Order: sequence, then C-alpha cells, then structure tokens
Amino acid sequence: MASDLEQLCSYVNEKIDNIKKILSIRNLGQEPALKTTLSKVGDEIITINELLNKFELEIQYQEQTNRSLKELCDSLEGDFKAVEHLREHIPSYLPQVTAAESLTNRADPDPAEPVSAEEPVPAKKPPKEQRVIKEMQFVTTDEFSGVPAYMKSRLTYCQINDVIKEINKAVVSKYKIMHQPKASMSSVKRNHYQRFINEETKDTKGRYFFVEADLKDFTNLKTDKRLYAILNILRHCQRLSEVRGGGLTRYVLT
Repeated sequence: MASDLEQLCSYVNEKIDNIKKILSIRNLGQEPALKTTLSKVGDEIITINELLNKFELEIQYQEQTNRSLKELCDSLEGDFKAVEHLREHIPSYLPQVTAAESLTNRADPDPAEPVSAEEPVPAKKPPKEQRVIKEMQFVTTDEFSGVPAYMKSRLTYCQINDVIKEINKAVVSKYKIMHQPKASMSSVKRNHYQRFINEETKDTKGRYFFVEADLKDFTNLKTDKRLYAILNILRHCQRLSEVRGGGLTRYVLT
C-alpha cells in the first residue's frame, strides 16, 4: 500500500514539474527579446519537417526500386538456370559443332566448291513523290490586334481562324482532285475537275486559289456578309489576294 502511494506521489510530482516547465516556456515566449529567436526556431522546425518528408518519399522510392531489382534478379536467375539446363541436356542426335570449326568454315570456304552468285535484287521503284498542297497560315494575335476596328466589327480572333480552317479544307479537297489521275475519277469528281480547269487563268496558273463554289461544295460556310468581312480581313493580313475576271472572284493564297 505504501509502495502504491509512493508511486502515485512520484507520478503527481512529475506532472507538476512538467506543468511548471510548460508555463515557464510559455512565459519565455512572451518576452520580446526571445520572440524573434523562437520564430526562427519555428521556421527551422518547419524546414526540417519538410526535409524529413522528402527523405521519407526518397526512402519509399528506393525501397520500391530495390524490390523491382530483386524481382529482376530472380527472373534473370531463373532464365540462367533454364539455359544451363538446356546446355547440359542437348539431344545426342544433334550435330556437335565447335565454335572454332564454325569460324574456320566461315573464314575459309572450300575453293573447289562453286560459290553460287547471289541474284541481284531488282531495285524498288522510288515511291511516287506526293505533292504538298499549300494551306493558309492562321492569323496571329498580333496581326489580329493590328486589324482596324471598322473591319473587325464584332468578329473575334477565333472566328477568323475557324474560317481559315474551313478554307484550308476546301483548298485541300479541290487540289486532291486536281492531282488525281482522271482515269480513277468518279463522274462527280470529273465535273469538279472540269470546273476547276475552266476557272484557271494566266494569273492563277501554278497558284492555289478557291472560289465561292468551292466553299459551298467542300465546307459548311455560308457566303454571307460575315464571310465577306472575314475575307476582307484576310486580305488585310496578306493571307490572300483577289483575281477577278469572267464574273468570278478567285481568292488566291499568298
């Protein structure tokens, strides 16, 4: 009974000492001269805690790497044992050829034996060069900023480039037909091809251009005031020029 009482008293005294220490530390923290020091200590503790977290993550990574390497070593050891087993159990009916004999036979072929000349492999025809169809470059934000306000009206930068995307679709579709052999064309494509030829002029020869009919045939663009405003902006940004003649406006990519 006395022993239990002594342990209890010892426990209570220990707790009292701890409380005194805590109160003492708290009082020290209120002193202006020590606040800066305690703040620095707190920052260093935070830094040390972050470093410990990084070390913990690195240890986890290394442990995972070690496990992966151990699995790889076990796999290689199994493969090595399998190769050793195959080497030790080569069937007796297989011809035994040493490495030295193999090298000798390769280096010094019997001159008495006729050497069969290898037939020349016919050279493959080079692949037919594919023609690159020119496409209009998108308008940059700087270029769009330089367009006069009366031209832009309520049009946005994205709307301009969306139309360019559709124009490129029309140009690519048109000139794929132009570059296609006529023998492989369908009747619809032949009609398109003939129209394309009729629309050519000396000013558009060798250049890529489109007309309103191409936009109608190959895109969903509507030929309205909005489209004409965008074409006017593209002329301003030097993406296209116009060639008129025969009641037709040809928009040439520049």
